[in-house]
Amino acid sequence: MLTYILKRIVYALPIMLGVAFVCFLLVHMAPGDPIVSVLPPDATNELRLQMMALYGFDRPYYEQFFRWLGRALTGDLGSSIRTSRPVVLEVTKAVANTLTLAMLATFIGFLFGSLFGFVAGYFRNTWVDKTASLISVLGVSVPHYWLGMVLVIIFAAQLGWLPPTGAGPGGSEAWKWNWVHVQHLILPAITMSVIPMGIISRTVRALVAEILSQEFVTGLRAKGLGEWGVFKHVVKNAAPTALAVMGIQLGYLLGGSILIETVFAWPGTGLLLNDAIFQRDLPVLQGTILVLAIFFVVLNLLVDLLQTALDPRVQRS
Repeated sequence: MLTYILKRIVYALPIMLGVAFVCFLLVHMAPGDPIVSVLPPDATNELRLQMMALYGFDRPYYEQFFRWLGRALTGDLGSSIRTSRPVVLEVTKAVANTLTLAMLATFIGFLFGSLFGFVAGYFRNTWVDKTASLISVLGVSVPHYWLGMVLVIIFAAQLGWLPPTGAGPGGSEAWKWNWVHVQHLILPAITMSVIPMGIISRTVRALVAEILSQEFVTGLRAKGLGEWGVFKHVVKNAAPTALAVMGIQLGYLLGGSILIETVFAWPGTGLLLNDAIFQRDLPVLQGTILVLAIFFVVLNLLVDLLQTALDPRVQRS
């Protein structure tokens, strides 16, 4: 097991290096001048060149990459062009908010997705299966930003039950674990959970249907094992794949929440990326993408190890 863990970690290192290179390359290939946002309209070309030299944008791309990578390895992601604050502070705060939102959304999606999937798998080809499958398809098909706006109109504007935007009262970005702040988390978390719920539900439904059709289940029932005992065997066999799908969905939610966080003005990485893109803030853009990519790689590594612990056959294969 230890050898397998070390092997997986070694495999992840070149992936992280490749992610850093692609992140740097894509950001610098995008059109636009990153210095425009901090220069006055009547700025001279001399002042522009001085600012380019200050941020190191006048150097060759390969030199910029290795300098940025070297600083990133020490935890220094540079300073924001727009606010002059360290990118690490901006990203850390945003990642914490997005992680809170994504974990709750993944939990909701996994809970209801597994429920619908198990029900549909056990009662396959019945109206229960068709209803659960319909809900799953709607969850995958409905645009989540549109759903977010609908939920805001119904529960915030019309009913007044929940706040529409922000992470706290008065548009505050400071998150605290109390009911006042949790209310701001409910609508974006439900909106974000719809897609993983649909994906997990369809995956679990297929797994359960396949497991129930296998010979060992027939053998267990022939030996007199009750349905609860059979259910536990089904859960044990379906858990590794379901957890792997859940881990992947959590990774996607960490990096793919731009539209939802923009709709709800949630101060996470999505909103930070949105602002950095429009304001051409390259240090913030590079730092945020790099941190999210590393999160995704590490999360997949943890899911692989957890899957191996639950099902040793993965390690042998």
